[in-house]
Amino acid sequence: MRIDEYRKYDGLGLAELVANGEVTPRELLDCASAHAKSVNPALNAIVRPMREQAEQRLSGTLDGPFAGVPFLIKDLSQDYAGLPTSSGSSSLTDLPMPEHSTVVQRWLDAGLVIFGKTNTPEFGAKGITEPTVFGPARNPWDRSRTPGGSSGGSAAAVAAGIVPVAGANDGGGSIRIPAACCGLVGLKPGRGLVPSGPTFGEAMHGAAVQGVVSRSVRDTAAMLDVLAGGEATSGYSPARPDGTFLSRTNKDPKPLRIGMRAVTSVNPTPDPQAVAAMEQAANILTDLGHTVEFLDASPYDDTSLNREFLLAWFTYLAWEMDEVKRRTGCSDDKFERDTRIMAALGRSASGVDYLEAVEGRHKHVRALATYFETYDLLLTPTLADLPPKIGAFELAKPLQLASELLLRSRTAGVLRYTGIVDQMIDDNISWIPYTQLANVTGRPALTLPVHWTPDGLPMGAHFTAPLGGEALLVQLAGQIERAAPWAHRDEALD
Repeated sequence: MRIDEYRKYDGLGLAELVANGEVTPRELLDCASAHAKSVNPALNAIVRPMREQAEQRLSGTLDGPFAGVPFLIKDLSQDYAGLPTSSGSSSLTDLPMPEHSTVVQRWLDAGLVIFGKTNTPEFGAKGITEPTVFGPARNPWDRSRTPGGSSGGSAAAVAAGIVPVAGANDGGGSIRIPAACCGLVGLKPGRGLVPSGPTFGEAMHGAAVQGVVSRSVRDTAAMLDVLAGGEATSGYSPARPDGTFLSRTNKDPKPLRIGMRAVTSVNPTPDPQAVAAMEQAANILTDLGHTVEFLDASPYDDTSLNREFLLAWFTYLAWEMDEVKRRTGCSDDKFERDTRIMAALGRSASGVDYLEAVEGRHKHVRALATYFETYDLLLTPTLADLPPKIGAFELAKPLQLASELLLRSRTAGVLRYTGIVDQMIDDNISWIPYTQLANVTGRPALTLPVHWTPDGLPMGAHFTAPLGGEALLVQLAGQIERAAPWAHRDEALD
């Protein structure tokens, strides 16, 4: 199979070719591997090849809805037994994991052939993918720009045609941000629908969830069918809709009422191309018979939400860094400077501060519940700005020197009382202020690639749904994909 033929199909399409005997899993793996060898040196999407493991898979029987389809998993929270999960950190590059993550086992049970792990920022703590240990991943649409994060390696690999769908996860936008940066479909399931076991019962108090990035709505829906459902170690027994998520993609939803807003307190002047992505989605929705209305005010307090989100994130990162040190015996110099700064800020918060940030999510849940009494969905841009240039968020030299001094003297917590923290928040959140809402409240959310800039960069439109709204999201996404297909955009990558 030639790469131009391979890239015409989504994951379910490739699986159908295998099922019909038109192509073998080995032919697909050889095609994907050859393409990866060609493009990955420039993109740095795959950081751990797994050809040996893939060959072992080919020697056995492959069953399931994606039988024989090449696949990549993210090198964060998607453990493959016997291999390290580096989490983008030099501290974990040599520590093999004892067992498969539940989602990895479910992908294997679905017949996928995993042949590599993808690039991610250290501990997934950024919306860009530029880990020191592996170097930056790059956006196939413009290699000077980020593919987003933290699932940036997976998104770059899918956008470049190495695989049609890849493993991802999302603790603050890490599925949807890279999907938007790379012109892909990105669905964040709601809290508890997809398990995080067996290592975690509920990562980041349920804010972090597992999923995929893909090129087609039906692959995203079929993958949710593969992954959804609790396990013995889950904190919940999640409700499922009647039928499959995949079956919903070919059925138009009833006419919906959707509120729309691009302005946030974190970024009151989003880039015109971000607004254009939202408005393009609104135009498509209106043509399809849905009602879209501008919102005069935000339906939730986005200022407090982002501050609470980051405080909880910094505190969780401090715990994670300490946990890695306990497991490996490594020293602080095994972690990136930015990670150590964020962890120091987390340690400077009191237990009451942390609990206030975590409990604060309930006021945002209530605000959304009130909003959804009137509207079916919330529409925003996915990104408030174009995908940043590689290296755009490097700390200024004076700040690098000051922070290193404070870290060495174990007084980095004083940064909390300076304007530096606000500057870090503005720099790192202002271009992605929309995605954290769904993580904090546990609601499902989706980005779709409905807009490209005049320079050929993708920009996504973002939908937040009420509790249990995954079926509605894939149903609407299928309708939008039929009305304004994006698959032909792959031609720009030839």
